[in-house]
Amino acid sequence: MRSRLALGAVVVGVPLALALLGPLFAGEPGPRAASFTLGGGHWLGTDFVGRDVWRQVLLGGRSVVLVALAATALAYLVAFPVGLLSALTQRSWLEELLMRPLDVLLAVPSLLMILLVAAVFTPGAVGLTLLVALVNIPDAARIVRAAAAEAASRPAVEALRMQGETWWRTAVGYVGRSLTRTLAADAGVRLTGVLYLVATAAFLGVGVEPDAADWAVMVDRNRTGLFVQPWAVVVPALLIVALTMGANLLVDAGLKTRLKKGKRT
Repeated sequence: MRSRLALGAVVVGVPLALALLGPLFAGEPGPRAASFTLGGGHWLGTDFVGRDVWRQVLLGGRSVVLVALAATALAYLVAFPVGLLSALTQRSWLEELLMRPLDVLLAVPSLLMILLVAAVFTPGAVGLTLLVALVNIPDAARIVRAAAAEAASRPAVEALRMQGETWWRTAVGYVGRSLTRTLAADAGVRLTGVLYLVATAAFLGVGVEPDAADWAVMVDRNRTGLFVQPWAVVVPALLIVALTMGANLLVDAGLKTRLKKGKRT
């Protein structure tokens, strides 16, 4: 487990460090060279307009990573109370009021929803964050509701109610804490999906400028020179893959470590 945790930390740490600290070391842009060339003082060559690829890599991660992390956090911030309340409420009308609008939203494909909104408005980074969070709320809320309903049916919850414990302590103190493993496992998978959506939206020009320093935009704009100067495409693509793979390695290792500790106690 320690080796898997270390591997996950290293794999996810590289793209995170580049995304968060890269702009501090990017420096001023140098003179542009010929498109898709190697050497000439450029570690990873130049991109489609002659810019230094390494500098673009240092600048391009922050938008992808911050939007993905913020969208995932916002999705759970809304989905957790909605799913928990719908699972524990004894009023059927309240459950219908909370879940039926999410079912309607769930019926629309996520990327289609983003493209439809982007066709009417021009979302920036904040708008893209809100859109990606919105399309992830229905799934997350259903997972929270299903897990909370199972936990709420346990004898321990009935015992807490008979003891006169408050709704808050029963719902959050017991049921909410029992969802930790389920939500941690879902968070790793959901972050992968969110990164896919953010990268795809950026690839299609939603939420970012066409010439922005963004890993997904780099893959899109430089793909024509893949066989001439592959680093302009391969490096940002590998960083996105490493971020998703490393996050899931960390979650899996953390869950197994906690499960072993639980068995020992």
